[in-house]
Amino acid sequence: MEVILLERIGKLGQMGDVVRVKDGFARNFLLPRGKALRATAENKSRFESMKTELQAHNLELKGKADTVAATLDGRTVVVLRQASESGQLFGSVSTRDIAGMLNTDGGEVSRSQVVLNAPIKAIGQYKVPLALHPEVETIITVIVARSAQEGERIARGEDVTVQRTPDEEEAAEAAAAAEAFFEPEAAKALREGEPSAEDAEPQPEGDSKKPARSAKKKKSNEEGEA
Repeated sequence: MEVILLERIGKLGQMGDVVRVKDGFARNFLLPRGKALRATAENKSRFESMKTELQAHNLELKGKADTVAATLDGRTVVVLRQASESGQLFGSVSTRDIAGMLNTDGGEVSRSQVVLNAPIKAIGQYKVPLALHPEVETIITVIVARSAQEGERIARGEDVTVQRTPDEEEAAEAAAAAEAFFEPEAAKALREGEPSAEDAEPQPEGDSKKPARSAKKKKSNEEGEA
């Protein structure tokens, strides 16, 4: 079927272009959503008469989308879900879930604007595009975790599906506490299992151990002579 596009459609064309698409795509998506008209002689004349109005409306929508994009660009959303030890969710995170959380925080996003090819089914960190307008797109980060603490670990780049030993858990908690008190060098050293600069014992210059051994040997000789 040939249609006249009433707005820019990715991979199809710009407003006013006459393109050929599959009948099902036209009937189920383009025509009912007001994104295109059948390319008849009557509709071509109709488009010319409404072209100026369509362009003005498109600019208005684009301006609103730019405002929303500036607010959401780079935002991180943490979604808490139950999951197995391997990280597989007992359920999924859908476009509806993501749009709902963004709108709770003051965004204006519909589920159709969240570009997710398939629901998220495992804990982790995901880059999710938002198509806010045919000409405006931004990207947010979605972290799916079993708890807020686990979400913080994922944000730091940790693999939370690998079980840690008690010592590793204690070191991780100490590192998080150091970061909270603005000690990045100490936090890094704790994560790597090394002493921080403040905790390291000072090293004396030269070979300080030899005099100690000599003194011990001298004392033994004096006791023997006595």
